[in-house]
Amino acid sequence: MEKAKISVIQLFAMMFIYELGSALVVSYGVTAKKDAWLAILLGICGGIVLFFIYYYLFRQYPNLPLTGYARKIFGKYVGWIIGLLYVIYFLYDAARNLRDFGDLLLTSTMTETPLLALNILIVLAICYVLNLGIEVLGRTTEVFIVILILLGLTGNLFVYFSGNVELHNLQPFLENGWKPILTTAFPLLIFFPFGEMIVFTMLLPYLNRPELAKKVWLSAVISSGLILSYTTSLDIAVLGVEEVERATFPLLSTIGKVNLFEFIQRLDSLVVFTFLITMFFKISILFYVAVIGIVDLFKLKNHQQIVLPTGIILLFLSMAIASDFTEHIEEGLNIIQYPLHMPFMVIIPLFMLLVSMIRNGFKKKSRSK
Repeated sequence: MEKAKISVIQLFAMMFIYELGSALVVSYGVTAKKDAWLAILLGICGGIVLFFIYYYLFRQYPNLPLTGYARKIFGKYVGWIIGLLYVIYFLYDAARNLRDFGDLLLTSTMTETPLLALNILIVLAICYVLNLGIEVLGRTTEVFIVILILLGLTGNLFVYFSGNVELHNLQPFLENGWKPILTTAFPLLIFFPFGEMIVFTMLLPYLNRPELAKKVWLSAVISSGLILSYTTSLDIAVLGVEEVERATFPLLSTIGKVNLFEFIQRLDSLVVFTFLITMFFKISILFYVAVIGIVDLFKLKNHQQIVLPTGIILLFLSMAIASDFTEHIEEGLNIIQYPLHMPFMVIIPLFMLLVSMIRNGFKKKSRSK
């Protein structure tokens, strides 16, 4: 692995931006109708439960990434295969997010540009940053989280001043009961984006103050979850729940309604730039952990030699993943939840946790004798 260290602030910035990702602009949690904000809050609770599984494993093996302690727990050969499956999973998730990114730009601003051209540009930019290492990515995130917050505050002020917010669109509370809220929160909102935080099990060994990992991770999950809950509420308050359900990117429509003094209009660029920042870092992090996973499993000398080849694989995977955006969304929401996310985010980490706890129990018994 790369000999580098990232600070607590850098890790928080990476986690916060990663969590927002594409969830900020899509119709997130809207299957719970007007109570989407509550479903997201329940999703945070599920995300915290998953965090404690990942955190326990990190505490047992603080100097190893996920691919490393998989071999410690399951043995050299089985652990290696599980590590490789995680690398493929991270790469697949990066490809899905890359497709999200390209499709939003196609829909919103660059309607005549080929999808492949957009994806090539973002992959080249990511390869350049990751070739410089995780420390450069961490420092870049520190700068862009400030820009992201300023963009968010500016956009919110314009939305409120334009007088488009209708709070009655959020009423009545629990209109359809608890069932749609619970079925939305579990498992969909837990997996996306809170379960995706499993990628940071590959990055925690780089943290310069590992004793603060728990505080950083929890604060990132809670703060980003609250932002997502608030953003979904704002979309519904401005557009109404029916329009949010129909819209591919509701936040774009929300900002699009801003019209101050017949002068301040067409602020879609704020959302596009926000999405550009969150998705660039989310894809970069997923891509980087896949690369260092390959370095760890195949005992390579450094990660630079495989950044570009892996980037080419990522590019073609993003194009082959679905024939169009509708199929891509359908696959993400309905097809891969249980067969893909459930094993990698829940079942395998839980199994690791159990095996690790049993082994520790036997070790303590042998020491006491």
